[in-house]
Amino acid sequence: MSKRTLIASTVMGAFALTSSAVSADTLDKLQTEQAKIHAAAAKSQEKINTLFEQSQELLVEYRQTVDETENLKVYNDYIASLVADQQRSIDSLQRQIDSIEETKQGIVPLMFRMIDSLEKFIKLDRPIHLEERLERVERLRDVMANSNVTVSEQFRQVIEAYLVEVEYGTKINSYQGTIDSDGTEVTVDFFNLGRTALLALSLDQSAAWVWNNETRAWEQLGDEYLASVVDAVKMANNVIPADLIKLPISAAE
Repeated sequence: MSKRTLIASTVMGAFALTSSAVSADTLDKLQTEQAKIHAAAAKSQEKINTLFEQSQELLVEYRQTVDETENLKVYNDYIASLVADQQRSIDSLQRQIDSIEETKQGIVPLMFRMIDSLEKFIKLDRPIHLEERLERVERLRDVMANSNVTVSEQFRQVIEAYLVEVEYGTKINSYQGTIDSDGTEVTVDFFNLGRTALLALSLDQSAAWVWNNETRAWEQLGDEYLASVVDAVKMANNVIPADLIKLPISAAE
């Protein structure tokens, strides 16, 4: 070979070796960079996956929050309607309370007039259970003066007293007591046929009296009424069955 050819061959060989070395080094760098890129991509993907999972969890929480918000809104609307209804009830009760106060102002004087009228009626009526009835009137006056008794309870007791008076006019009754006969106190069995007649029979059944409401006094009956009065007392005490009897009855005017 000529020197030029040898030199050329030597240069070419050196260049080839250099090129191979450079190519290998570049390849290694490329592979390293590629590995870095893959690693970075993997980390990025991992971050993306994490962010995606977090976003899904946030989405689920958001939807739950939206659902809870809607439920709370519905519940709040319901509570608001209840509160409004309760407020209407409170307002209605307040109006009733106000009206009760106004009613009390009118009913209290009415009850006092009713008690006074009841007392007058008892004193003008036949003296059936007289002491008991007058004591009931006094108890009503005590109730009216008692601040611990409500107006409604006071009114109830006044009405109850009137109902008791009604019963005196519808019952046949017999009980023991005393009368004043010509200045002498006599123990007797009373008999009342409602308010139609009030009779008295001595305990030995030897004398009978009838109450005269016009003269406000007891009048002794003749012997023709004695057996009938005895039977009347027995019937009132359920000793004998009810039957027709002859009694002195004042005719209605």
